[in-house]
Amino acid sequence: MKRAYIEAAYTQVGETVFLEGWVQVIRDQKNIKFIVLRDISGTIQVVVTKDQVQPFDALDGITLESVIAVEGLVKSVPQAPRGIEVQAEKITILSKAAPELPIPVVEKGEQETDQSKRLDWRWVDLRKPKNALIFKVWTAAEKAFIDYWTSNGFLEIHSPKLMSSPSESKSELFSLPYFGTTAYLAQSPQFFKQMAMASGFEKIFEIGPVFRANPSFTSRHDTEFTGYDMEISFIESHQDVIQAESELLAHVLGSVKEKYGQEIKDVFGAELVVPTLPFPQITMAEAKALLKEKGVPSEKEGDLSPEEERELSRFMTEKNGHEFLFVTEYPVEVRPFYHMRLESDPKLTKSFDLVWKGLEITTGAQREHRYEVLKQQAEDKGLNVENIQHYLNFFKFGCPPHGGLGFGPSRFIMKMLNLSNVREVTYLYRGVNRLTP
Repeated sequence: MKRAYIEAAYTQVGETVFLEGWVQVIRDQKNIKFIVLRDISGTIQVVVTKDQVQPFDALDGITLESVIAVEGLVKSVPQAPRGIEVQAEKITILSKAAPELPIPVVEKGEQETDQSKRLDWRWVDLRKPKNALIFKVWTAAEKAFIDYWTSNGFLEIHSPKLMSSPSESKSELFSLPYFGTTAYLAQSPQFFKQMAMASGFEKIFEIGPVFRANPSFTSRHDTEFTGYDMEISFIESHQDVIQAESELLAHVLGSVKEKYGQEIKDVFGAELVVPTLPFPQITMAEAKALLKEKGVPSEKEGDLSPEEERELSRFMTEKNGHEFLFVTEYPVEVRPFYHMRLESDPKLTKSFDLVWKGLEITTGAQREHRYEVLKQQAEDKGLNVENIQHYLNFFKFGCPPHGGLGFGPSRFIMKMLNLSNVREVTYLYRGVNRLTP
């Protein structure tokens, strides 16, 4: 008999179904046993009576989280959860779980098990239906990203993650021996995205791993994460990239809301708001002035601390009624050498960050595509141009004006679901003190 998903069984009253899943709850009342069976689609109550000898005996000594197969009749029972249960006719034990679970799958009370312990047993923690929903949402969101890109003429690339030189700051590099020399794990596909522009691809995206040797223990940082990147040619300024990202995120949030909006609200208490266009903007200078006026301390000139991001986002959301905010025109000192500078003020860059609900989720800019200017900007930053000559060569033989962005999907999903830590939305988190499981 072909397996049915549990959710489908709710529409099959009067039919015999074959279900497989995990034993989530056990209630043994001597002459009758109830279990709650769970698969990826949901849960259903299964009832086993003593006169059904085979399934009744099969459940003798059954443990929570054992994996079983159930064949039985779907019945309408008003007192059962959702008014439906399965009368078991045959049960097969596929995998019996050890009697003592390391962490509970069904939490009792308000307090959840300590996060660090849950991450130690992540594969058990992920069995919780709310955690499965996180990755259903992530899947729907990523599909929407790809749908937008491919329907708008973007090509997908997969750039190497072993590099001969840094793409960002040397302080955040992982290095490793590489056949007699040193290689670095890519902090960004930045150089290779720009190579695609020099190759005439015009619009590209990439989804891939990013490595940052950042000794941070905050709720927003990790040492390995998935990054979304895009790059666009023949732009007039960074405003073209801002416009493209605004359209992209409106499409993604609209798609996720349509598919999972109600479930997200029920499980996480988060109301998805599909943003209107255009997104509000503020320059860094304007942002600093506003924060000073509101009495928010500044930790670094020309950049925003986490507290400043939160407070600025709150001020601007109250003012504009919009959850998103682009902060533009960062000073040269806090931006990479390849960011193009403003013609009206060379001390500022044609760059931006996107803040959503108090957290930066995107960094982007128009790139400098003129070889001599780019080379000079690298030298001004104190870089040894010989070490990045392979990158500079991308711009020697004709390269269009272009720009792009790097996007943090784990932060995006975290904020979408009103969660407080990227660890909760990361399949297997990697941080300073975590390399397992």
